Amino acid sequence: MFLFEKKGLVGIDIGATSIKLVQLKETKVGYELVKVGMAPLPVHAIVDNTLMDSSAIVAVVRNLTKSLNIKVKQAACSISGNSVIIRNIGFPLMTAAELEEQINWEAEQQIPFDINDVNIDFHILGPDEVDPQKMNVILVASKKDIIHDYEALFKEVGITLTVLDVDVFALQNAFELNYETSLDEVIALVDIGDATMNLNIIRSGRSVFTRDIQLGGSRYTREIMDKLSLTIDEAEKRKLSGSVGDDEPVQEIIRQCNETLSMELYRSMDFYDANAGMERITKLHVSGGCCLTPFLLEAIRNRLNIPVEMIDPFREIICPEKLFDAGYLKEAGPRLAVAVGLAMRRRGER
Repeated sequence: MFLFEKKGLVGIDIGATSIKLVQLKETKVGYELVKVGMAPLPVHAIVDNTLMDSSAIVAVVRNLTKSLNIKVKQAACSISGNSVIIRNIGFPLMTAAELEEQINWEAEQQIPFDINDVNIDFHILGPDEVDPQKMNVILVASKKDIIHDYEALFKEVGITLTVLDVDVFALQNAFELNYETSLDEVIALVDIGDATMNLNIIRSGRSVFTRDIQLGGSRYTREIMDKLSLTIDEAEKRKLSGSVGDDEPVQEIIRQCNETLSMELYRSMDFYDANAGMERITKLHVSGGCCLTPFLLEAIRNRLNIPVEMIDPFREIICPEKLFDAGYLKEAGPRLAVAVGLAMRRRGER
């Protein structure tokens, strides 16, 4: 478990439009914020979760770590979308060593790729609630070439990629650090980024349903481009200024996109509820840059008819006032939730 490892890692969230970085340290009374920052990426540097312009990404990460004076040389990063496959699987009770021997065979039945082309990992959640002779396991698979791309990127920056996590699990780490829930609650977490919504439904502290929805902030930009005949740069400017001004055409497009996004989220959560019996979702917590879109949370609340709250990933983290502006952390917090979860990771963890 590498209990002697105290320095931890720097959490670096590589999103579709920006890089987010968080460094934490453990103290006797909890986590303390050490470094935090964000930097934009060039357009199309990442497309469909694929690193299209590694050189540009390397330059942004390198400049960000330099500007923040990052000394740690190990990082945790995460992936999502078509880069990773997650399955919840039931197994007869066995040891981790026994499961290690069987997991590849089970993975061949569960994933649509050649087993030789992927890296497999798993986490034992614990005994099955219905059948104590079984246990629940999360299986995670990612193509080796995707992992190689991220390792090569960080190597070029001069940092070792020690942990490659999954966005939904990093978000869950950040949530569980900052919020208490009762065992009978079913909580949905969603990170709404530029290209993807990452949904994770947790019950009794366990992830029971995950889904990546290919919809996010870029949908708003594309709609503005198409309907108002603008370039991508013009559309992005109109999106940012029109959402808070008197630009009625842009505001109407934003409202329509809010409804589309809310409906897609509703469909995924309704699919879970339809198969979960009485254990229905009781609350939704949201993060990601797109969740700051005007009236989006209101649209989601109206569609889902459950409480919806924006995640504050620094809620229970010590943030020295002399070093960090409280207003900045509050405004940037939803964008930094995944990075906070990554910064909590330690070498050797599954």
